Amino acid sequence: MSIRMPLKFVGSYKVITRQGGAEKQEFCQKLAMTPLARQDQGAGGEENSPTHQITYFCFGCRRVLEGRIKENLDDRVVFQVDEREYEFRPSAKGC
Repeated sequence: MSIRMPLKFVGSYKVITRQGGAEKQEFCQKLAMTPLARQDQGAGGEENSPTHQITYFCFGCRRVLEGRIKENLDDRVVFQVDEREYEFRPSAKGC
């Protein structure tokens, strides 16, 4: 499945992390979302197995996640990563 939200290497994005009713917002750069090969998606294509590898930089630290797409819209993408939900959307803030 391809990502509908436009991704720019030099773009700035808002990351909203949700877990257990709590929400945290940060800004990130160099966002990349790469589909995982079928054999990398877990044993037997389980329903909760990851579909994409997400890589981004936040405060100079490289973060790499593997998650399953929950929402794939033109203005945002939401991934489920274990018990956390990660929402990525373009930021109007320039860095």
